[in-house]
Amino acid sequence: MSEIVTKTKPSVGLGGSKPSGKLGTFLGVFTPTILTILGVIMYLRFGWVVGQVGLPQTLLIVVLANLITLLTAFSLSAIATNSRVGIGGAYFMISRSLGIEIGGAIGFPLFVSQALSVTLYAFGLAESLRFVWPQVPVSAAAFLIIILVAALSLRGATFALRAQIPVMVLILLSLLALAIGVFQGSEVAVPLETASLPFEQVGFWVVFAVFFPAVTGIMAGLSLSGDLADPRRSIPRGSVIATLVGLAIYLLVPVLLYLSADPATLREDPMIWNRVALLGPWLVMPGLWGAIFSSAVGSMLGAPRTLQALAIDRLVPRCFAGSGNSDEEPRLGILLTLGLSLGAVFLGDLNTVATVATMIFLSVYGTVNLVAALEHLSGNPSWRPTLKAHWGFNLLGGLGCLGVMFLIHWQVTIAAIVVELTLWLILKRRVRKNSWGDVRRDLYESLIRWSLVKLAGRPMTARNWRPHLLVFVSNVEKRLDLVRFGAWFCENRGVVTVCELHQGDVMDLEFEARERQAQINSVLEQQGLVAFGAVNVVESLERGILVVAQASGLAGMESNTVLVGWPDDQGRLVNFLRVIRRLKHLNRSLIIGKTNPLQLFQEGQVQEIHVWWGGLKRNGDLLLLLAYLLTRNPEWINARIRILSIASNDLMKGQIERFLAQLIPEIRIDAEVEVTLKSETESVVETMHRVSATAETVLLGLAMPDEGAEESYAQRLNELAAGFRTCFFVHNGSLFLGDLVTPELVEVKEEDVEEASEPKEMND
Repeated sequence: MSEIVTKTKPSVGLGGSKPSGKLGTFLGVFTPTILTILGVIMYLRFGWVVGQVGLPQTLLIVVLANLITLLTAFSLSAIATNSRVGIGGAYFMISRSLGIEIGGAIGFPLFVSQALSVTLYAFGLAESLRFVWPQVPVSAAAFLIIILVAALSLRGATFALRAQIPVMVLILLSLLALAIGVFQGSEVAVPLETASLPFEQVGFWVVFAVFFPAVTGIMAGLSLSGDLADPRRSIPRGSVIATLVGLAIYLLVPVLLYLSADPATLREDPMIWNRVALLGPWLVMPGLWGAIFSSAVGSMLGAPRTLQALAIDRLVPRCFAGSGNSDEEPRLGILLTLGLSLGAVFLGDLNTVATVATMIFLSVYGTVNLVAALEHLSGNPSWRPTLKAHWGFNLLGGLGCLGVMFLIHWQVTIAAIVVELTLWLILKRRVRKNSWGDVRRDLYESLIRWSLVKLAGRPMTARNWRPHLLVFVSNVEKRLDLVRFGAWFCENRGVVTVCELHQGDVMDLEFEARERQAQINSVLEQQGLVAFGAVNVVESLERGILVVAQASGLAGMESNTVLVGWPDDQGRLVNFLRVIRRLKHLNRSLIIGKTNPLQLFQEGQVQEIHVWWGGLKRNGDLLLLLAYLLTRNPEWINARIRILSIASNDLMKGQIERFLAQLIPEIRIDAEVEVTLKSETESVVETMHRVSATAETVLLGLAMPDEGAEESYAQRLNELAAGFRTCFFVHNGSLFLGDLVTPELVEVKEEDVEEASEPKEMND
């Protein structure tokens, strides 16, 4: 699957450029938001809601739905006042906070829900036509209405929104007519003696699902973010004010309907307003038609802009992006929205479409709330919104959305989550890393800081010790085999840092250090190695290893083990040996490795890891731990660990065997033990070469040579390493010398083993 480039152009409003929109708060946010709120559900389903669950539960539904919307309005206001919102509204906010792949996983369903909303409003308008034309075919009428809405939207957002001003006046007149009709009394008023008749109970959450699209109007204004002259100012004001005005009206309307008709009439007559309001259809129908049509226009304008933002980020074909200029309509997006809206007509009726749209809107609302909460909790200094609520309210809004989704239809909720997770996984593999940053890094840093503070309060013990490797290389591409062993030794339990050391002056470098570090990380990622690249310029190799070893890592998680590759010349090996004493003083261990990747694995052969046990220098515990960690990797999962030793006499042989026989069960490492007597005709080195000639990896102890004796010791190491395929010389310089795998109480103590004489070559 090909990668997607997520670079954006300043001209499309995704960078730091000033948006080219001309719409203000009233026309660009408040008008589409309030007209979407006061739409088809209010006119055609509010009576049905009251008739199904009664006035108290209806008011509860209104308050709960508006509470979710209001919390979401505050959340998106906080995001909008913290940074500029570009084309795409909710998708833009989510993708720039949680990452483009998560934004895309939400953006695709958001686009579909906005397209479904057009069908929702078209169904509502078609149903209302039955009052004047009872035989009207609802589906056919919905088709025609959707086409008319698309035609108006193609004229442009400014033209379409200005046409909504008279609609707002008509809606206010219809509300006033309803109130007057109720207080004057009407032919469907409820008699006093029947006012307490029980209502037919239909599932509360089913009714909630049908009602909730009535309060999703904030998406209508937010979706036009790219057309606003000042999104940071207009979105908060327009969204919050429209939500509060809608809440006030929605608390009034059910009371008026409850006082105007009996439950059966409210349930069965969707046009109850005409029978109650003053002048009936003459004042109600124009407001109804205008509200529904304007809501459909708002959704038809919003859906293509969400698609346009997805196209700008290369998540959908680039042709849907257009020029990115707010003065030019995304015509291809409008045509695609038209096609989806027409196809959604076959879903059935208004209630079915409303329920599907509700589930998608709730997932989007929940994510917007989650973004605002995470931005605050991350502690990012750049999070400085001018309008914000406590993060607890943001989190409450997000959890509320998720909870309501499960209560409405838990199976559909799980299906929706699976779909969004699938989209996320697909996009995660296709999308390149974005350049604008997101809240995830802030969360990781906050989590790291919290963990380090807690870590500082817990004492480090041998039980808690784990290897954090610092791998020194001159060129990572040529030393990938060494880096791979470093990752195997850590086995996803420690941190591996791969450091390229360059000798010289930092001012004379022929390359950019940061660019080279990025190249190293890219190579490690391509090889599937979980490690971090670093570049350091040092005056000398010996001094550089010590300086970087001291500085590498964070408080409580410093690098504790240095891994270097086998040098090309003995002089560099001498340099490595000279730093052992100083590294030990810093409680750092040193591993010198000679690797031969071409001979490492042979198909059909059981791998063997040989650990040569000396016993005198107390490197054995780290040798056994590294061997064990090596076998925890998938590549070594069936490997055999053999602990080998050479004794100079029978007494020594027996003591080593007894000690290891006690040690191995206690440390719970599956290993074979073999102790042999030194041959009179064969040197120790020759014996070791013969026994381990075919072993995939050999681990040996590394002594601390006396000062001035580094060259002779380096020569001995060269001779010893020459007979092995792959070998590692390990010097344990950790704070817990001898205790990394050795239990506290062993009947045969290690000191007893040290009392016997041992071949000099094994003292390493």
